[in-house]
Amino acid sequence: MSALKSNMLLLLAAAIWGVAFVAQRVGMEHVGPFTFNGVRFALGSLSLLPLIFYYRNKPQQVTSNPPRCVIWAGFLAGLILFTAASLQQIGLIYTTAGKAAFITCLYIVLVPILGIFLKQYVSMITWLSSVLAVIGLYLLCVKESFTISYGDLLQLVGAFFWAVHILLIDYFASRVDVLKLSFFQFVTCAILSITTAFLFETITTEGITQALIPILYGGICSVGIAYTLQVVGQKYSPPSHAAIILSMETVFATIGGFLILDERLGLQELIGSALMLSGMLLTQLQSMQSTVAVETAEESNTGSIH
Repeated sequence: MSALKSNMLLLLAAAIWGVAFVAQRVGMEHVGPFTFNGVRFALGSLSLLPLIFYYRNKPQQVTSNPPRCVIWAGFLAGLILFTAASLQQIGLIYTTAGKAAFITCLYIVLVPILGIFLKQYVSMITWLSSVLAVIGLYLLCVKESFTISYGDLLQLVGAFFWAVHILLIDYFASRVDVLKLSFFQFVTCAILSITTAFLFETITTEGITQALIPILYGGICSVGIAYTLQVVGQKYSPPSHAAIILSMETVFATIGGFLILDERLGLQELIGSALMLSGMLLTQLQSMQSTVAVETAEESNTGSIH
């Protein structure tokens, strides 16, 4: 798979997550954050079973790692995913959607910074793209005085875990079966969320029924499809590039708010969207240049052999 195709998969995941942000806001009116996450991640894991059974005998899905490796990888990724998703959902109760989206997407900067400690090379274009994306996110989302409230703090801690999750997926995606990795991380997150919901929330059939459409979208589309697209896309895309592309979910969330909730875009929001798009296109340009350079080198080596 080419870098362009993998980046397009990541962009599609960002679009699904952007609309899911609206669904999360609506769903939270009827059920608690852990109940919402528990049910949607359970649905997401179930939605992957047909694909897993379909591809179980395909040669490209065979790995040299024993089954316990993918279970362990899924558990670890699911634990981080549960922490990040829970902090995001709870934080939405105490802060505005604009601040939540901006602070959450600070993983754009955190991913390359954490990558330094993992001895990953970060180019100047990636840093410039990150700065453009963060400025764009600020213009797009923050409309009031920026102060750190309890909800903002939860989102900030959550941004760290989202960054860790991106790096973790980048590590495991090339080592284990990506579909099984997605399945086991969803199951882990669902079990932890539902257990916590039973301990701290009141779960009612009426509440789940009223939030059914947001839960179905959040489970099948946001979890089952988008997170799997993330895993597959990150297999062929550097984590710092993936973080910037995935942050486009904020732009799609704004578009979703306009189409579904009739929220209007002002000049500031449009400028912010343009800056975020510029940051993403810079990473695309770098990926295309790297691909051309590799293909040119291969052709040169082939020519020298003959």
